[in-house]
Amino acid sequence: MLWFLVIGLIAGWLAGKVVKGGGFGLIGDLVVGVIGSYIGGYIFNFLDLSVYGTLGEIIMATVGAIVLLWAIRLIK
Repeated sequence: MLWFLVIGLIAGWLAGKVVKGGGFGLIGDLVVGVIGSYIGGYIFNFLDLSVYGTLGEIIMATVGAIVLLWAIRLIK
């Protein structure tokens, strides 16, 4: 469980850097990363892609977090 939160935190921070140019603070990055990891899991599963290892999980969660931030920005 702790490892899942660490990956979510890293993914949220990376997505914040890519999409908005900055992070959202510790809690904001964690929330974006954790929700993004679920979205990334669905996207990768839909595209029949597999990830291996910690780096693959971080990439998948970051892709999901970027999609989440893009969707939020689109709604705003």
